[in-house]
Amino acid sequence: MTGRVAVPKRVLGASRDRSILLNQVLLGSVVVFAAVVVSLFGVVQDVTLMTVGVTLVFIATGAAFVVPWTRTPPTLMLVLPLIDIAAIAMMRGAAPAGGLGLLWAFPVMWIAAAFGVWGALFGVVVISVTYWTLVATEPTQSMTPSTILLPVMIAGLAISAAFGSRRAFAQRVLLDKQSRLLQRSVDRARRQEDLVTEVLQAVDFGVIRLTPDGSLVVTNEAHARLQRAVEGDVRAYAADGITLLDPEDLPLARARRGEEFENALVWHGDPGAEERRALRSTARRLIDKDLSDAGMLIVTLDVTAEELALRSREDLIASVSHELRTPLTSITGYVELALDDPSLSPATRRSLEVVERNAGRLLDLVSDLLTASAASRMGVALSLHLESTDVSAIVMAAVEAAGPRAAERRVTIDTKAVDTVHTRADPHRLRQVVDNLLSNAIKYNRIAGRVEVGLTDDGTHVWIVVSDDGPGISESELPRLFERFFRSELVRRSTTHGSGLGLAISREIVRAHGGEITVRTAIGEGAAFVVRLPASAEEEAP
Repeated sequence: MTGRVAVPKRVLGASRDRSILLNQVLLGSVVVFAAVVVSLFGVVQDVTLMTVGVTLVFIATGAAFVVPWTRTPPTLMLVLPLIDIAAIAMMRGAAPAGGLGLLWAFPVMWIAAAFGVWGALFGVVVISVTYWTLVATEPTQSMTPSTILLPVMIAGLAISAAFGSRRAFAQRVLLDKQSRLLQRSVDRARRQEDLVTEVLQAVDFGVIRLTPDGSLVVTNEAHARLQRAVEGDVRAYAADGITLLDPEDLPLARARRGEEFENALVWHGDPGAEERRALRSTARRLIDKDLSDAGMLIVTLDVTAEELALRSREDLIASVSHELRTPLTSITGYVELALDDPSLSPATRRSLEVVERNAGRLLDLVSDLLTASAASRMGVALSLHLESTDVSAIVMAAVEAAGPRAAERRVTIDTKAVDTVHTRADPHRLRQVVDNLLSNAIKYNRIAGRVEVGLTDDGTHVWIVVSDDGPGISESELPRLFERFFRSELVRRSTTHGSGLGLAISREIVRAHGGEITVRTAIGEGAAFVVRLPASAEEEAP
């Protein structure tokens, strides 16, 4: 069909069926009404002709119901409107004064809608010729304005129907394309949803999705298994394994309140229970594209085996450290007694001094191991004895103690920036922090290097700074710098000894005071460790 929009066959077929049926039923209804009206007004001149016309319309309407138009050539559709045109011509001939010629608007609009502009012109020509033929064959009929206006009106309706049909078909094509695109998107989303569901069911950690109001909308089999393992009358404990948790402090309850947290460890089961389990949970807030709250995502992992292994390691370290400390203390004491003997030869004295130094190193290592064990998340928390403390005195005492070691490496310690500062702290633990930082600054510095020690307060915090001009620390190693037993690649390649516990212990002590320790460093530019502590009793750690 010329000038028509190309549409899929299934769309065109369905549209054709509906169009034929609706148009024919509508025309049949109007024809019946018109026949009744002209009969009531008594303007019917030929009842037989009127009956034949109405019958033809009914026959065409029946054909619209029974003929499978989707399987017939499109041009066959012209049969029905041509029958209607002929039937309306008969009805007009039977009642010339009834104005039944207006009924031609229905078939011509139907032809125009089905076959476009060319169909509209064809229908207008057929109806105009038919109309003018009827007028010419009526002896009493004279030329009137309606003789011209009726075909013009029919033509206008036909052209309007043709363009309206074209727009409707274009919209139908567009809607069909959009429908197919939407269906493909739905299918793709369904496949992605199935894939995500399969992945969620395959992983060994629990996943929960909560709506903003706290309702559970997504979960997986692993979460169900974890819940079955800890359900019932099993009580929950904090990360230390001994502090009983209130139900409102459990990860799921916290997430429902909108809290975000990282690696929250909860023990399920009483201490010593055989089936005790450790679950580690992380909660993250989800954000929609419009930046609105989309709920929470909770990931839970069973870390019972890992936590028990860590506890066993800490117990082993503590046990071995305690066993080593007693003989080392005895060795150190007897070496000191031997060194007090003035009759020792120089060679013997040098040998005993080597023994004393190495015994001292071993005692330091054992002390670090014991402190690390005490500060373990699976062990007992660090105990602090807070009191009013002169921090400057602690810093200067640590500098004095580090003097001999600094002299061996010709390292200069600058204390000009040390102010007089007081705060509430544990003097012994704080001295341990300063000793560790000074020891590292000297030990890992270059020969004949420089160490600067600073101490000040701003009324809110106390700041201790220990910096050096050594080789510095690479950016890739910074995230692990405060991990236990971590030693940088540069240190491992050197002859400098160390346990990798000093910074980890120092951070535990500082955090136990309610403070924090950070580092500023770069390769070739040295390192500066900054300790921040509360400056008043109100900010001290519990």
